[in-house]
Amino acid sequence: MKSPAGQSPANLEQNSGVSGFSITPQEDRILRIERIAIRLFGVANCIVSFGQVSSRFSKGERSMAALEASFCDSMAFPHDPVIINDARLDPKTATNPWVVGPPYIRFYAAQPIVDNKVVVGAIFLIDYVARQYQEEDTFLLNDLSGLVEQELLFDSLQAVHDDVIRQNRSLRRESMIDPVFGTWNRAAIIRSLEIEVDRCKKAGKPMSLAMISVDNYAGLKNEFGLHASEAILIKMVSRMRSCIRPFDALGRYGVEEFLVVLPGTSHLVIQAITERIRSTVLAHPESIEDKTFSVTVSVGTVSTDIVQAEPDDLMNRVEQALHAAKKAGKNCVVHAPTNLTP
Repeated sequence: MKSPAGQSPANLEQNSGVSGFSITPQEDRILRIERIAIRLFGVANCIVSFGQVSSRFSKGERSMAALEASFCDSMAFPHDPVIINDARLDPKTATNPWVVGPPYIRFYAAQPIVDNKVVVGAIFLIDYVARQYQEEDTFLLNDLSGLVEQELLFDSLQAVHDDVIRQNRSLRRESMIDPVFGTWNRAAIIRSLEIEVDRCKKAGKPMSLAMISVDNYAGLKNEFGLHASEAILIKMVSRMRSCIRPFDALGRYGVEEFLVVLPGTSHLVIQAITERIRSTVLAHPESIEDKTFSVTVSVGTVSTDIVQAEPDDLMNRVEQALHAAKKAGKNCVVHAPTNLTP
């Protein structure tokens, strides 16, 4: 983590040398601590540094804030509090270029910032007149370093929390994905149907549902085996995806059956889309063990602009439509009838 350049926070953007400088939430909290320190100790500036604060400024910039940042970068992070009442008289700083030259720093104090027992930064106090540092000031500066250390702990815990959230989301998503085809699994696609039925009903828009099945899949599996037959399904899924919109939901419902949930789609549109899916699959013959053959699909569809129904009823109707497509000779699309037959 790196703090802002350490200049007076009120002038952060104009003194930073960076137009449109954006402050992170953590940097904003650090700036508050710097403002408190400036007011508390009555110094010219307070800089909370985690290394190379001068990188905030343009190369060669000679503003007061840039020079103060360069001075802090020249000082190693101390392991114990450092107090120099008059930098011109102390051998550690008497020849420092920012003491003997602009900005002519006279007073300097530094308090280490520790994270997991390791010094990771420091709070620097800077002034242009010599000062007498009181014992009470030592305690106050130590308290301020404790606040900064709490910020580090907070950010560390926040990072762990965010990582756990990301992992949980990833695991939850993985639990909803079919491992073979990368589509939604059965539970997920049914949940998508329930969500879209409710959403489209509230928006006053239609939605359609399609169930697609590979014809004679059992025969393909018996003749060529599971691996080859699944490879055919994987290709079919890819072709199905090319015919639907990115926000339409595609999921595996059975062994060779897939559901497509299409929000905002009328019965006329779903019939056109599913006919395109049927013809696209048919247009790509498969070759296995020197045998070339056509793969066909049967499709059942249902739309809420024809039938006003809840998810369970829509599933019953689309399954009946698929059964009708298979009964009609396969390789065709059948839209669900208005009335369900027993």
